[in-house]
Amino acid sequence: MREEEKKLTSRKKGNKSFFKKRWVYPAIYLASAALIITAIFWYQSIGNNSAKNNFGYQGDKLGENGYKNPAVEANKSVEDFKWPVKNYEQAQIDKEFYDSNASEEKQEAAMIVYGSTYEPNRGIDITMKDGKEFEVIAALSGTILKVENDALLGNTIDIQHENGVVTQYQSIKDVKVKVGDKVKQGQAIATASTSQLSEKGKTHLHFEIRKDNVAVNPVTYFDKPSSSIEVMKDDKANKQNQDKSNDASDDGKSNESNSEKNTNDKSNTNEDSQG
Repeated sequence: MREEEKKLTSRKKGNKSFFKKRWVYPAIYLASAALIITAIFWYQSIGNNSAKNNFGYQGDKLGENGYKNPAVEANKSVEDFKWPVKNYEQAQIDKEFYDSNASEEKQEAAMIVYGSTYEPNRGIDITMKDGKEFEVIAALSGTILKVENDALLGNTIDIQHENGVVTQYQSIKDVKVKVGDKVKQGQAIATASTSQLSEKGKTHLHFEIRKDNVAVNPVTYFDKPSSSIEVMKDDKANKQNQDKSNDASDDGKSNESNSEKNTNDKSNTNEDSQG
């Protein structure tokens, strides 16, 4: 019994002397901290794997179809309006956009005359210095909204863009696109031609930019993005006045037609009576 007591006593003394050493407690603290940090990282890794599974992320795949899912271009470049002609250096504006704030001389020059009708030019008429035909290109990437053959305006193309913007191309031929096509900026869509509305019958392109169906001056927005277009109150008022003018003109034609019809009916009645 005495030998066992001696051994137990020596062990207790050894333990006490061990804990009295300076490096013991710092070592225990560092080991405990390492275990805690390891446990935290392990717990977070479990949580992240669970979240990835919930959102359909597995390894190097996105969703159920992996790389078959369409990717969204994060750094999509913003396009600026470009001249809708291929040979920009040879182009010139034959008739400017009608500006309600311009001088009377410029306003008069920007009027479209057809028979006895006068209308403000809602776009610009582009010709070439040599007077020849030229290739018409998309001023901005977009979707073909409308392709029509108008007796007065010639063939027309409307292209839908972002921010409620539509570009319109009139007085063209050899149309190369159809409704629903996706076109890129600079892509050839037609060839400049003539129209009955053209006062001088020149080969030209009538080009318009419309924001929420209100025409704006294209020259103001060349080399600028579609997001920069702002429709002023004056522009909206001009559009409303133009619509009213067109309605009044149609009503006038209708009344004139009815008047002529009534006159003819009366004349026929008188002739029958005399007969």
